[in-house]
Amino acid sequence: MTAFYDTAPPTDEPEPEVDGHEEQLQPVNWNTLTAEEAKPEWLSLNYWVEWLRKAYGLPPAVVPPFWHRHDELIWELSALHLHWLACYDADSSPSMPLTWHKDFAEARARLREWVSTCGTRLDHDRPTRQTTWPGESLPGPAPEREIKDRAEDFAQFVNDDLQQRRLAEERFHARSAGPARNDGE
Repeated sequence: MTAFYDTAPPTDEPEPEVDGHEEQLQPVNWNTLTAEEAKPEWLSLNYWVEWLRKAYGLPPAVVPPFWHRHDELIWELSALHLHWLACYDADSSPSMPLTWHKDFAEARARLREWVSTCGTRLDHDRPTRQTTWPGESLPGPAPEREIKDRAEDFAQFVNDDLQQRRLAEERFHARSAGPARNDGE
């Protein structure tokens, strides 16, 4: 075995408990996470993807360095991560690791398709091309860029994502508050 994988993201905080039990696994809906919720999810997923690609010797055609910049790869890897956590949970059936490996084989085929479609590679990346439907404006050209430092880009990506989530939360709370009312008049 190449490395031990700790299922928790690197943190000094104790694991949350619910009614004396560990928190139950739930699907991650990346569209609805707050900034506070997203940060540990990003760190945990990144940690696990690093472990996965090294443990299984996955090529960039399956897990490219900039997987985090492609929604289709985020959703697939996130689902695979949760499935792995559930299958390797101490309370799961001893046969669940075999189920995970069967599903992992199918997921690798999908990941290859996603990577091929989005066009990201080991040393260069570009945004996933979008098909415009009739009546939509044509998107501008998506420039390709060289991948120099994956860890630095991931950190910047997460910081930008968290900032966007905070701004969305602030806009939501501002709209929810509505105009100030003066009930005395």
